[in-house]
Order: sequence, then structure tokens, then C-alpha cells
Amino acid sequence: MRLTIVGGGGFRVPLVYGALLADRGPGRITRVALHDVDAGRLAAVVRVLAEQAGTVADAPEVVATTDLAEALAGADFVFSAIRVGGLDGRAADERVALAEGVLGQETVGAGGVAYGLRTVPVAVALAREVRRHAPDAWVINFTNPAGLVTEAMSRTLGDRVIGICDSPVGLGRRLARVLGVDPDRAFVDYAGLNHLGWVRGLRVDGEDLLPRLLDDPDLLGSFEEGRLFGADWLRALGAVPNEYLHYYYFNRETVRAYQEAERTRGVFLRDQQARFYAEAGRPGAPALELWRNTLAEREATYMAENRDTAGAGEREEEDLSGGYEKVALALMRAIARDERTTLVLDVRNRGALPGLDEDAVVEVPCRVDANGAHPEPAAPLPGHAAGLVTTVKAVEREVITAAETGSRAAALKAFALHPLVDSVTVARELLDGYREAHPGLAFLR
Repeated sequence: MRLTIVGGGGFRVPLVYGALLADRGPGRITRVALHDVDAGRLAAVVRVLAEQAGTVADAPEVVATTDLAEALAGADFVFSAIRVGGLDGRAADERVALAEGVLGQETVGAGGVAYGLRTVPVAVALAREVRRHAPDAWVINFTNPAGLVTEAMSRTLGDRVIGICDSPVGLGRRLARVLGVDPDRAFVDYAGLNHLGWVRGLRVDGEDLLPRLLDDPDLLGSFEEGRLFGADWLRALGAVPNEYLHYYYFNRETVRAYQEAERTRGVFLRDQQARFYAEAGRPGAPALELWRNTLAEREATYMAENRDTAGAGEREEEDLSGGYEKVALALMRAIARDERTTLVLDVRNRGALPGLDEDAVVEVPCRVDANGAHPEPAAPLPGHAAGLVTTVKAVEREVITAAETGSRAAALKAFALHPLVDSVTVARELLDGYREAHPGLAFLR
């Protein structure tokens, strides 16, 4: 089996390759083609992968190219892991939003809208190239904002594009861990959109264990989301939200923390990764060791401002090892080998989540087999959650419309309608600020 990673010079690519090295089953990936527009980053990642492979017998072959058609030829799976505008773009997204007093996070609020506006055209162009050069390939989308981008690509690729995120998986495993049950035996009743979902139940052998968790203050204080949101709020919700909902439920506190921070997350990652790629490119440099040290620092500081605001403390050691690469491997194995499993994925709704249309990409548990991912029917969300999901989905649709048509009016609506942007006047300032910061948005007229 052949895998192509578009965005193959990305920092998290070695996580994927590490998972592939551990897969020894029949039908495994034997060839990985890395594509990137930055040849220097691509070369650094190739060095890391070579050290990872070391003496591993039959390690998947790695080839690297800046030619997209060459990379896609013969692919069985394509990972979309692009970052349009790089980390400079992310830092600009944060800066423009914070100057207007609103959140600039890359997937949530104004920053997410800006990132989507410049990413959708590139992701749709990629979808068309996949259809042209690898029409039978399955596309697994890592590119953020993951749900929005997956929906945009699905208009070209249909159900052969599936979005993944490690947040729901990590949350489900943390809940199972504190309840003392095997995560692989637990069904996580999770529903919503990417970075906007809730766990409404955790069932083992038909028994829902979530009420026991919500009734126990000690258990609620023993895992990250319990400390992040607070026991009283989780009990009031009757559910455990995805960590990204902290940006919604504690928006003022989070914006203030980001404004007061010495540097934003995007600036931190930009500077950190610049050091890594520069050092890893030196002759004789220990590329794998450098990557591991950089990864450890990256994971330990994840959502640090939110945890500081909530007094949630440091991340648990078990949560520092990533996870999206495991979801990707499980998804590929299920499709390639018909190893049927259930995973929380971003797919077209197909009636699974009431209140949204058939083609809306949602994040729900899916049965996965050789024919792809099939969303499980979900109970309706409560009114407060349904309202938020419906509004954010409307914002995503305006982003896609703006990206596809160049409509400035649609882009303005995307900013103005977002729950975390509280003024049409602010939305206009954001749009003007982002068009100035990102020349690539000049298509909005």
C-alpha cells in the first residue's frame, strides 16, 4: 500500500511514520511519498525519518518530491497536512484578532475564519488533483480547520475524504482512564463539529458510566477537562466538552490571557520550529533527537494559557504522546484490511446528527470498514449545544462560499456571525486587517 503525505515537510510527519514502523500486519504501508513546497523542510523531515527507521527491517520506503502529480501517482491513501501561509500566517491571524479584542486561535473564532479563507482554495485545488492523479485514493484530512476543510474537499471527493482529530480520542481515553475501564472497550457518545463537541455518555457493556463520573468531585478533578472547565460547570452541562470549548465558555478570560502573554502560540511555534529546521539541516546533526526534544516542549505547552486561566496545572504525562497518528493508522487499517472498528471522525452527516443537513460535515462516532466511514446515528444535541453547532456550521458555510466565489460579503458574514465576534464593526476591521496581513486574500472583492 502507498501513502502520500501532502505537507510532507510538516513537523508532525514523524509521528505518522513512527506509527507505520510499528505496523507489521499484512497490507501495511510499504511506501511513503512526501510532498512539500519547501524543499528545506522536506529534507529535514526525511533525515528524521531515516533515523527513525534505523535498523527496522522492511521499513516503509520514503521518497520526497516538490512535484504534486509525481507524489500522488499510485497513492492508495493521501494525507492532507498543509499549512497555508505557514506559522507566519498563524502568528498574523492571532495578532490581527487580538488587536480587535477577540480570539485569534487557528481553528476557533476570528483566527479560524481567517485560516479557513486562505486554506479552502488550496485544499479544493488539492482535492481536484487527487481526483485527477489518484482517483481511487482515500483522502485523510489533518488540515485545520479540519471540519470546514473536509467539507470543502467533500464537494469534490464525496465520502472518500475523511477528517480526523485527536481531541475526541484523547478525551474519551482520559474519561475511561479515570473511570478505571479499558478505553478499547468503551463506546464514547460524542457529537458535534470539529473542536466543538461534547461527550454525552461513556458506555461499557451497555452501561453508561458518565453519570458516576459527574457525581464524583474527586474524579472530576483528576483529569484535564475536569480541571479546565470545573466540576460545577460539567455537572450543569451533564456532559464533558471538548477542550476547545474552553474558548467559548471562558472567552473573556482566555482573550485576556492571550493578550497578556509574552508571545502567542503561533509565535512560539514559529520560533521553535525555525530553530528545529535550521538545526536539523546542519550536516551531522542528530535530527531525530532534535525532533523529539522539540516535540516534548511543544506538547507540554499545549493550551497553556487556558490551563493557567483555569488553574488546571500541567498536562498529564499520558497526554503528551500525541494521538492523531494512531487514529490515522486505525482508519487506514480498517479500510485497507476491512478491520472493522469505531472511530470518532469528521464525515458528511448523512442524517446521523439531527438538525444538520445531509452534507454537513460533523464529528461523530463512525463504523469504519472497507467501504469507508459510516456515521452512527446520534441523539439530538441539547438546545444550547445545537444552537452553537448550527451557528458555527453557518459560519463554515460562509467561509466556503467566500473562498469559492471571492465574495467579500460572504467573508464579512463569516466573521460577523461567529459567536466569538461580537460586532459587525469589529468584523469589518478584522476582514480589512486580514486582507492587509495576507496578500493571498486579495481575491475577496
